[in-house]
Amino acid sequence: MSLSFYEQLVMKTQTNYSQFFNVYASGKTPVKLTSRAPLPYEEQINILAKKINEADHILVGGASGLSAAGGGDFYYEDNESFRKYFGKFAEKYGIKGAFSGMQYRWPSREEYWGYLATFLHTTQHAEIRKPYKDLQAILQDKDYFILTTNQDTQAIKAFPEDKVAQIQGDHRFFQCSAQCSDEVWDAVKPVEEMVQAMGDDTKVPTELIPRCPNCGAEAFPWVRGYGNFLEGTRYHQEYQKVSDDVLTHLHDNHLLMIELGVGRMTPMFIQEPFWALTGSLEGSYDVMINRDHQFLPEEIKDKGQAIKGDISQALADVRTVLGK
Repeated sequence: MSLSFYEQLVMKTQTNYSQFFNVYASGKTPVKLTSRAPLPYEEQINILAKKINEADHILVGGASGLSAAGGGDFYYEDNESFRKYFGKFAEKYGIKGAFSGMQYRWPSREEYWGYLATFLHTTQHAEIRKPYKDLQAILQDKDYFILTTNQDTQAIKAFPEDKVAQIQGDHRFFQCSAQCSDEVWDAVKPVEEMVQAMGDDTKVPTELIPRCPNCGAEAFPWVRGYGNFLEGTRYHQEYQKVSDDVLTHLHDNHLLMIELGVGRMTPMFIQEPFWALTGSLEGSYDVMINRDHQFLPEEIKDKGQAIKGDISQALADVRTVLGK
């Protein structure tokens, strides 16, 4: 199958990531950055609000920092949020952070699925977090598209599914762990059944462990990162959605790209393709909001802003300026 336009951009930047892995791992970027001092925060927020008003189209790239800013911060930390949702596992097994549970050597498959069902249930049923609600208001009455590497279903809860591309998977679906077929299927109902059957225990009944309807192998969440991720029909459909959107708006007079919370682990999916597009498209402008980094490439120093700060606060401030 031929690669879609946006997937080709990702593949190009993936090569760059592999070549400079140590640079990314140290929290930096191999891309030459501008030496120009960033504008004051308030001025940057006003510029972003102005760009939103002027935009013919807005392409938003939402990464892990976006969900973390709204309270989805339990993935890597043993914090209050983690204890709220995963307390019984933290106490019994000493797990520190939701992702660490995905690497834990569980004594049994029933305990493994007890944890995994809890993990999926937490995200599947989480309310729309405040940064997403502010983003809803900001994009109201605008032409937009959302690209996200988050698998937590926040984006498709907040926005119509035809305006969202989830290129790293989706917690609502299972796939065959052995990839015996191209199918993905509903995970919401079986997860609900496992959680209800588990109760206060930490393991599910053996007969509720979900299995592939074709070959009988265990199911697995359709997500990249800790399993045999199926890059099949649905995966390519997600890439095709964002590709179609970008190709439709290549020649817009005012194409605004907004990066929200892109970290150093996955810059090849949002940040670097956005930088490449901004550098090559005459009418484009890129705004990056990040809690930890303030990277503005030299190549697009006159076509972008790098805002360092809390994403939730920044979106709330932009919404205030816009009067929405």
